[in-house]
Amino acid sequence: MIKKLIKILLIIFLILVIAIFYLSIFGIKTSKFNNQISNNVLKINKKINLSLGDVNYLLNPYNFTIKIKTKNPEILLEGRTLGIKSIQTKVALESLIKKQFSIDDLQIITKEIKLNDVIAFARIFKNSPQLFVLNTIINDGIVAANINLNFNEKGKIKDNYTIEGSIKKVKLNFLNQLKLQNLNFNFDINKNIYSLKLIDMQLNDIKVTSPLIEIEKNEKSFLVRGQLLNDKKNFDIEKYKPIFAHLLNGMDLDIRKIEFSSKNNFSFNINKNLKIDNFKVESIIDLKKLIFTKKNLKLKPYFPSFVEEIKLEKHKIVIKYDESNFDIKGNGNILLDEKFDNFSYQIIKENSNFLFNSKINIKNNSFLINFLDYEKKEGLSSLILIKGSFKKNNELRLDLINLKEKNNEILIKGLNLNKDFKITDIENFNINFKNKKKILNKLNLKKDNSNFIIEGDSFDAAGLINNIMDNEEEGVSIFENLNSKIDIRVKKIYIDEINYINSLYGNINFSNNKINELNLDSIFPNQKKISLSIKNNDKSETITKLFSAYPKPLVKRYDFIKGFEDGYLNFYSSKKGGVSNSVLIIDNFKIKEVPVFAKLLSLASLQGVADLLTGEGIRFTDFEMNFSNHKGHTIIEEMYAIGPAVSILMNGYIETNKLVSLRGTLVPATTINRSISSIPLLGKILIGDKTGEGIFGVSFKIKGPPKDLKTTVNPIKSLTPRFITRTLEKIKKN
Repeated sequence: MIKKLIKILLIIFLILVIAIFYLSIFGIKTSKFNNQISNNVLKINKKINLSLGDVNYLLNPYNFTIKIKTKNPEILLEGRTLGIKSIQTKVALESLIKKQFSIDDLQIITKEIKLNDVIAFARIFKNSPQLFVLNTIINDGIVAANINLNFNEKGKIKDNYTIEGSIKKVKLNFLNQLKLQNLNFNFDINKNIYSLKLIDMQLNDIKVTSPLIEIEKNEKSFLVRGQLLNDKKNFDIEKYKPIFAHLLNGMDLDIRKIEFSSKNNFSFNINKNLKIDNFKVESIIDLKKLIFTKKNLKLKPYFPSFVEEIKLEKHKIVIKYDESNFDIKGNGNILLDEKFDNFSYQIIKENSNFLFNSKINIKNNSFLINFLDYEKKEGLSSLILIKGSFKKNNELRLDLINLKEKNNEILIKGLNLNKDFKITDIENFNINFKNKKKILNKLNLKKDNSNFIIEGDSFDAAGLINNIMDNEEEGVSIFENLNSKIDIRVKKIYIDEINYINSLYGNINFSNNKINELNLDSIFPNQKKISLSIKNNDKSETITKLFSAYPKPLVKRYDFIKGFEDGYLNFYSSKKGGVSNSVLIIDNFKIKEVPVFAKLLSLASLQGVADLLTGEGIRFTDFEMNFSNHKGHTIIEEMYAIGPAVSILMNGYIETNKLVSLRGTLVPATTINRSISSIPLLGKILIGDKTGEGIFGVSFKIKGPPKDLKTTVNPIKSLTPRFITRTLEKIKKN
């Protein structure tokens, strides 16, 4: 009996062991408890409907729990179906037998699900504005995940959840500026740390990858940090501009083309309202090519090869950026019309201002400073250092500009320019170089409180003089509003390539950017004096006076007069409201050649006088011209010259670079003498008995463009009263 009992117990035990073994390894499939499982899911959220087929139950004999697992169930969510590979949970064996079990944990392995469906599922648990915005900006994408959840007694998810998985083919459009396409990555999500791994995507048409991005949850925001990499890419710049619009704010740059690869470490905080702050980036950029333009960047006068675009190639750039600072360091080639030179630079943004420090080694390009007549030719090395700042209001501060080329140097300190590139202030300007004419320019301008001092050994002022005399516009100045006194002390000033003056001393007073008073005195090498004065009187007239005991260098600049010698020059001008009235007087001078008058004499068959004009020259005792000028229109009221051989009376007008229209009378001296001597009593007193062999003079007209003048002459048998009157005045004066 005992043996049978033992045998029965052994059989029962063996059956039990086999059953436990079977239930632990293979389990059983049944739908008996499906309602209880679905009801427990409904306790989590009433909007979730779980559709189950046969459920597999596996026994854990160590703690007497049952692992419940089902394959290919369906989660029905407000008309959406989430594809699931499997769902797994554990319940106590006792609670299962009593049909009173509750779900303590849940493991879900999903199929590939649409990302918007997952967001909708998440919004069931917490319908936040952030999830709404996220659902709005995500256009496409799929996700597959392995989800492990634990629940408390009230069915709420505990904080010790873990989610692993992958996201593929995401498309995102953020405010029509940031466009993400084909975003793929793996993720690992815990309570406070979200790790995104092996990321690749297209950001505004840029191929971007990242080994890792971490998102750390804080009390009020998320800290995002990671690394982004991109390969060399020539992309559509219009799609890229919105990304760096904030960085380039105030720089007024127009980027035409960019091609680069980069390594970028970044971090930022994003709050619950998806607002980003504390954004930081550290980037190492391999810039293959950048082509851009900048408004008001007037480089053509300095670089003849400049074609309105700046090209940078083969640059290594390091960028550090946060919300208040922006630091760029770079070095590479700068191209002007395909001729490259080396360019290194640093740009720092502090608040709304940009500080810059740059160095350009110019060898392959030529470089000009026209107003100084300086030229650096191709093939010669020149180093330019520029340091300064660019403010938000478009004001430019140049703390240092230094150009060095062999023994040549130009140094500028403390130069301020407004948005129109007018000078608002300057502290020091020092030059020591030989210009294109091999003339030494050694000069220093320095600020003395609100005034300036210019002193030096030598300066070529020919270009400056030409610009002043050729410029008809009133108020043209390189300064914004100059109100200063300038003291001048220069040992030698060149007025052209050959002629110069010594010991130029004097001062200039500027008021509201205009000369209020000027007094300059100097001497020529032959010890003859020259002086210039400008003064504004109480009638708002600007009075200009110029005297030269040696006018030849001043007249020389007019190429239609050849061989000017001797004489004294006096010039007087009164200017008001843009209109100037002037008198030019030159006494006791000789002219060797005036082509226009030589032609007149030849046409009038006065060949002897014409030969004299083109041979040894004709001497004049008096020359006087009264004229007015307004906006490039010169009216010659009267120009009168008298000499032993010929006299001229002329008037007319000149439109600068457009039209010349002159008419007058030209008479040999013998005709003048005979005509005047015929005047009863007065003629004999003034001229005497000799009248000479008289010949007739001519009236003439000269008209046409400056380079194509047409000349006509007509013989005259009697002189006009005006001609005789002016001649008598001159004779009496002498």
